[in-house]
Amino acid sequence: MGDFTKAVTDTNFQTDVLGSDKPVLVDFWAEWCGPCRVIAPTVEAVAEDLKDKATVVKMDVDENINVPQRYGIRGIPTLIVFKNGEEQERYVGGNISREKLTEMLEKYV
Repeated sequence: MGDFTKAVTDTNFQTDVLGSDKPVLVDFWAEWCGPCRVIAPTVEAVAEDLKDKATVVKMDVDENINVPQRYGIRGIPTLIVFKNGEEQERYVGGNISREKLTEMLEKYV
């Protein structure tokens, strides 16, 4: 994880994501996933940019199977914005710009 993102697990997802009072961007990823590594610096930059307004977390789909299954994660990276415990928006794929990701998350702050 970077300085501005933290790991979330099946165990703490309810509290850290669904129970958050701020919007949360969840990056579903895996260590072996090339596109996940490509967008990691973008996700980290957005986490830094919006650190006071939103939370950015990463969930390793190899170590956590329940939450990814519950949200129908079929391909990674998948980025989902949650607000008030509800999924608001989703992006699948490794080709998203910092500007687009910031815009996606800022709608909910």
